[in-house]
Amino acid sequence: MWKLTCPLAIALVLAGGSVAAQPVVSYSKSPAKFEDVRDDLKSAIEAKGLVIDYHAQIGRMLERTGGDVGSTKRLYVDAQAFQFCSAQLSRKTMEADPANVAMCPYTLVVYATASKPNEVIVAYRRPMKPGGGPASRSSLGEVEALLDKLARGAVGRK
Repeated sequence: MWKLTCPLAIALVLAGGSVAAQPVVSYSKSPAKFEDVRDDLKSAIEAKGLVIDYHAQIGRMLERTGGDVGSTKRLYVDAQAFQFCSAQLSRKTMEADPANVAMCPYTLVVYATASKPNEVIVAYRRPMKPGGGPASRSSLGEVEALLDKLARGAVGRK
């Protein structure tokens, strides 16, 4: 199920605007086990021949540091992020506009909240950059298509 994750996006839709303006896209799978969806996401990235440069343990960091910031609230069953690049897409994107280097690496997150432990979300930030020419917009669109395909695949939506 496609899920709006940004109040601004909801306001845009209600006002007749485009959902494409939302900065975060997410897909959910329920019922699901976090580990299964995480492993499916990791496998999907690697099956494309992409190398995961960084695997962030966001949920663990929040659990570890909660007391340091005065919080005892458990937010996630787990939350992790995978960062990677595509040499082909990155080169194309940055040849179109060198400022697109800010869009790399690409990140996909997977999480299950403490309040809904059997619903696993896979999400990404849209690679949006105002301005830029047609080649830049086109190549960023290809990056988004890759992120979207990987995210949908991890939750069983082709």
